[in-house]
Amino acid sequence: MFYTGIDQHKRTSYFTTVDSNGIILKQANVNNTNHDILNYFNQFDGKHSATVESTGSWYWMSDLLEANNIKLSLAHAKFIKAIAYAKVKTDKVDSHILVQLFRMNFIPESHKIDHDMRPLRDTLRARLRLSQKRTSALTLCTEC
Repeated sequence: MFYTGIDQHKRTSYFTTVDSNGIILKQANVNNTNHDILNYFNQFDGKHSATVESTGSWYWMSDLLEANNIKLSLAHAKFIKAIAYAKVKTDKVDSHILVQLFRMNFIPESHKIDHDMRPLRDTLRARLRLSQKRTSALTLCTEC
């Protein structure tokens, strides 16, 4: 069994893959394209599981990996304190901590929203941000 921790960003993601004993097999910065990500996972023969923090752009990664029989666990970003309190904070360290916590089954999982509910959730989040900006602007205007 192989485990991969993914520190996902807008254009690239940092991957750390370990075996069932926790030995690092590979670490790489991978472009966020379907081709590059699948090429990374195809290097390993055998069953594979991965974890990524729940950020605003996990949908496509989840869809891509699960379509290719790679189980993706969505880590609850707020509750992964080991990463937040790390003295050295790099993509390499974050992905390594993620994968080690995942391998030992210490990842607090976040709920994966259904495909059909995603557009509604995104719309509500956008509305919330706009409402907060409006309130902030109104508060600033009354202080003038």
